[in-house]
Amino acid sequence: MITATYAELHNAIAKLQAISRGTMASITLCMINQKGGCGKSSTCFHLAGAFAASGCSVLLIDADPQGSLSQGFFGSEVIENLPAGRTLAALFDEECFFLDQQQLILQTDFDGISIVPCNQHLARHNIPEPEKAGLAQYALKEFLEQNDGYDVVLIDCPPNLYQCSWNAMVAADYVVIPVPPEDFGTQGLRAVHQAIDNARKLNPTIRRLGHLVTRYDRRLLVHRSYEERLRELYKEMVLDTIVPEASAFKVSLACRQPVEYYSAKSTAAERTRDLAAEIVTRIAEKSKKRIVGA
Repeated sequence: MITATYAELHNAIAKLQAISRGTMASITLCMINQKGGCGKSSTCFHLAGAFAASGCSVLLIDADPQGSLSQGFFGSEVIENLPAGRTLAALFDEECFFLDQQQLILQTDFDGISIVPCNQHLARHNIPEPEKAGLAQYALKEFLEQNDGYDVVLIDCPPNLYQCSWNAMVAADYVVIPVPPEDFGTQGLRAVHQAIDNARKLNPTIRRLGHLVTRYDRRLLVHRSYEERLRELYKEMVLDTIVPEASAFKVSLACRQPVEYYSAKSTAAERTRDLAAEIVTRIAEKSKKRIVGA
């Protein structure tokens, strides 16, 4: 596999901006799957590092009440003690209606990476049947429209298809579905696809970017078999890049650093750069087709 360089990733983003002809203020991408532990939070965490290292400004939205993505940067004690008015929950809380939403954005220790954190305060807003929530369905979309000065927005969703995931789909341009190559990881994908189709009623431009194979161990026959089966079922809708089960991902997260900053020469960092480049390339191809077909 050829590893993407910083320059290649930067050039891919520049190409995308040229193709979109200024119509795309940023790339807004959400990670969704009903299953927990499939790599949504860690993918957002490490992807942010790859994009930032290439010169992009990145905004992370932690839409999972568990707050794992937020804790990855600041630790559990800091995040768990944040009041609701300093987290994503403020977007859904009527008592925070007049709050300056700009104060929800925290700068991390890494240049180019900011985050809207969340914690347990978001849980009570993550209700089922989000289609019945009225204007609350647009809370995240409106927030991003008012804070559009970023090249890339990455939204981490909880392991369900309730209000937080629904808000993410209504706000996003593209969806990536992280899938570990095992039984429990691939179950429920039909419901995820159905949810995306339903969200298209409120967000007609949302597109599936593809399934992302995560936590992959090539030594395991079951992993190789599931990957092959996934590609048979979804063909080009499975990303070429595979995220391996690498210790560098876990160690760098424990050190509160995206792997790009912790160990830039590791296989984990290389695969993350490959993933970032493939995401941008796929978006550029879809944008070009959309403009040509318009």
